Amino acid sequence: MAATSFILPCFFLFSLSSFPTLSSAKITPWFPSSIVRPEQLSVSTKTKLYEAKYFTQTLDHFNYQPQSYQTFQQRYLINYTYWDGADKLGPIFVYTGNEGDIEWFAQNTGFMFDTAPHFKALLVFIEHRFYGKSIPFGGDKNVAYTNASTLGYLSSTQALADYATLIIDLKNNLSATHSPVVVFGGSYGGMLAAWFRLKYPHVTIGALASSAPILNFENITSPYSFSNIITQDYRSESENCYKVIKGSWEQIEETAEKNGGLEVLRKSFRICKNYISGLAIESWLSTAYIYGAMTDYPTPSNFLSPLPAYPVKQMCKAIDDPGVGNDTFAKLYGAANVYYNYTGTSKCFDLADDSDPHGLAEWTWQACTEMILPTSGNNEESIFPASTWNYSKRAAFCNYAFDIEPRPNWITTEFGGHDSKRVLKRFGSNIIFFNGLRDPWSGGGVLESISQSIVAIVAKDGAHHVDLRFATSEDPEWLRDVREREVKIITKWLSEYYHDL
Repeated sequence: MAATSFILPCFFLFSLSSFPTLSSAKITPWFPSSIVRPEQLSVSTKTKLYEAKYFTQTLDHFNYQPQSYQTFQQRYLINYTYWDGADKLGPIFVYTGNEGDIEWFAQNTGFMFDTAPHFKALLVFIEHRFYGKSIPFGGDKNVAYTNASTLGYLSSTQALADYATLIIDLKNNLSATHSPVVVFGGSYGGMLAAWFRLKYPHVTIGALASSAPILNFENITSPYSFSNIITQDYRSESENCYKVIKGSWEQIEETAEKNGGLEVLRKSFRICKNYISGLAIESWLSTAYIYGAMTDYPTPSNFLSPLPAYPVKQMCKAIDDPGVGNDTFAKLYGAANVYYNYTGTSKCFDLADDSDPHGLAEWTWQACTEMILPTSGNNEESIFPASTWNYSKRAAFCNYAFDIEPRPNWITTEFGGHDSKRVLKRFGSNIIFFNGLRDPWSGGGVLESISQSIVAIVAKDGAHHVDLRFATSEDPEWLRDVREREVKIITKWLSEYYHDL
């Protein structure tokens, strides 16, 4: 590989170059899950994981206008290998798909595959509408992504209705109407899993919602929480690491503004010759710090790029390396190199590559309509430059990009969130909320159990939906304990269900 493409995550909502009024904003990713890539599995394993099928899905579940009855082909992946069958009421485990290609999530949700033999479960992974190959309007993205008139059918409520419709139809076709369904999801998919249990309790008996920031709306969670957790992740490894990163932003900006400064930055960070700017460097580094913290797993992983175990520790180790002396840029390059080039195969980093090969960009629409998650606040202690959450800038961008006004209160209106403990205790049941405290999204998660059946599992050393990853022999004891506890809770749900038949 001659160069590594820097694929700017679709959650950097603002196109700073094309929207000058936002040029001074420090933007962080709004929702990170879709940057997660599948584990590198062997070909023989991949061929056994699932088979792809398609379901004829209704375009609009909530209106009865002529166009509402249009249909599209929704992809789902299925694995019958371990299923006990309909006659024995074998359970059905369903993954509520995230904002991306469903194959990524299937290949990155090893917990379902690992536990399927124990539960004798059928596995189903449903792709979210408008992502992957589940594109309305004849599968033509050029039409589906045209403007608000077509993108208006992309919402969490439509997606949940898709899942309910598909599951019910699948159970009927398999003569498995009495087989219990448990839903699983991580990040946005975890939010969907929790909401699905609340909205469709007649379809699923329980939900495992991993790293699901369902409280990250309105003023329920501090907009500084996301940055504070990232800051603590790096600071806990090394005070010097924290200080170097925190103090670097001004130096980068000052260097970029000098004559010949951009060339200094290019050489310091091994940037390809096609494009560079000070803001692009800052975004590139910020992305490494954010996703390094989010995927600070205790074992090696292979997502956007291969990472070692505990990448934050390794990034700080590079910054603290006495061999680079007092060269701040050399320290930062060492840290970024851990994230972007751990294999050592890249010769330069391409900051101009804005391609979207995995079809993630439509999250921008969702983040402009209902998924208003305030995360961009940085206080004076933050590892990032101080800033405040600014809804007006988000609204201005959304108006600019789609000619629409966000609905920041809709999620809490539709699914709740305020006074969640009191509310869920009275009408909710059978939900597991897992959160790792090293995950910046944990600040918006449910961190305390609400009842005997709405259980919070919190791991001090956990990262973003680490519990859903494939188990390995190198997993620490705390992670094995988390998964064992989840299995016991799901077993209890199933036992209660069968007892009530």
